[in-house]
Amino acid sequence: MSDWTAGYVADIGYTYGYYSELNPLHLRFAFLSAGLAEPNVRVACELGFGQGLSANIHAAASITKWYGTDFNPSQAAFAQELAQVSGSNAQLFDEGFAEFCARSDLPDFDYIGLHGIWSWISDENRKTIVDFLRRKLKVGGVLYISYNTQPGWAAMVPMRHLLTEHAEIMAAPGRGIVSRVDAAMDFAGKLLATNPLYARANPQVVERIAKMKEQNRNYLAHEYFNRDWHPMPFAEMAEWLAPAKLDFACSAHYLSHVDVVNLTEEQQTFLKEIPDVMFRESVRDFMVNQQFRKDYWVKGARTLSALDRIEHIRQQRVILVVSRADVSLKTKGALGEAKMSEAVYSPILDTLAGHSILTVGQIEQEVASRGISLGQVVEALMLLTHMGVLTAVQDAESINKAKPHVDKLNLYLMSKARSSNEISYLASAVNGGGIALGRFQQLFILAIRLGKTEPAELASFVWNILSAQGQKIVKEGKTLETVEDNLAELTAQATTFTKQQLPILKALQVA
Repeated sequence: MSDWTAGYVADIGYTYGYYSELNPLHLRFAFLSAGLAEPNVRVACELGFGQGLSANIHAAASITKWYGTDFNPSQAAFAQELAQVSGSNAQLFDEGFAEFCARSDLPDFDYIGLHGIWSWISDENRKTIVDFLRRKLKVGGVLYISYNTQPGWAAMVPMRHLLTEHAEIMAAPGRGIVSRVDAAMDFAGKLLATNPLYARANPQVVERIAKMKEQNRNYLAHEYFNRDWHPMPFAEMAEWLAPAKLDFACSAHYLSHVDVVNLTEEQQTFLKEIPDVMFRESVRDFMVNQQFRKDYWVKGARTLSALDRIEHIRQQRVILVVSRADVSLKTKGALGEAKMSEAVYSPILDTLAGHSILTVGQIEQEVASRGISLGQVVEALMLLTHMGVLTAVQDAESINKAKPHVDKLNLYLMSKARSSNEISYLASAVNGGGIALGRFQQLFILAIRLGKTEPAELASFVWNILSAQGQKIVKEGKTLETVEDNLAELTAQATTFTKQQLPILKALQVA
């Protein structure tokens, strides 16, 4: 009997994650920051889409035509269901990479994305993907790829091997993967409790195992317990992608574009003295102990002139997606916690506080009297986007065309929230991507769509759903037992929602 899983964990589904870096709109600001011309993405592909939430949100919320595959049939079935509901016409398949990449009916792509897949597949599959990139990614097209990397994983490699060995050898026959993961994690804890020399030499492993015990078991199974698992140094990734004529463009991780929070002045000076761009990236990974890279590669990079770059940056549209009062002027980079300059960030945030869509040029004009330069505005906007405070906005025509598909998809996702909290995102036609929203917030929007307006009405709507399933709210670790207490808590949450979140969600055309 053939093993269609190819060593990949398939007896449990992957989590319902959403990854904003897969949004083609996300690459624009990163490319402009690096001084590169960004492509006009009209046809895109995601390889290994998991549950398909990202692919479907991006297909519904933009005018980009999406294709993709995931070898797990149950995950592909859910993804296809979402595509049918939204009417986005996304073409999503349940084929392995070899089968999908050999299809004769696929177009050439402006953009191809792989989130995390590269680290957990065989060399044979990697060769298939590289050949696909060579043949099907257009000249000027962009690859987004994220992967586990060295040196950040160096200390954990032996422990990961021990965990998988325990799951294979020590587990009782017939035990499912979640049970085997639990047993392996318990074993690791007992081992580390004996204070082995390995743990003393690598104290960060003890911290990582402690964090892993708190994480979703489905995630751990896919992250650590596949047959193939290869954290790859940046230079090795470059060697793999060379046959596809791909050059490194820039990081898709906006925080990596802001050196001041990641590198000391001495480190920045040291890196500037390295003339080779590729070797410089490898050295930088050692400076920040890089564990996971999120990168853009391009087939034929085009450098913008200084004038063109500035003009394109000024045209970029953005919107504030949280309440101005909730924005912290602290962030965390490789150097630890960093405090942002209030003199720079407060005027920018005040300009965006009304949740109107503004161009970078408009923001620049508003804060110019404070002595804030365009370069400072761009750095601030990138950092705020990384923090989830800000999001890029697509053009008005794309918003209008995507809105009907977004409404259909969101209605379906909110209906799912009646019985589950697994999916914590809705789509927005404004940013062409996803917006994080918890189960109760989704149900509040659903109630509003059904004509409810007052917080007490929203609370009653949600409580009727919960009580019918025998569910109660847990607050501060304690279950609220009475109807009155549950309604009071839901009313309080609904009041906060209508005052603070609802205006923002309306600006994003989610509510």
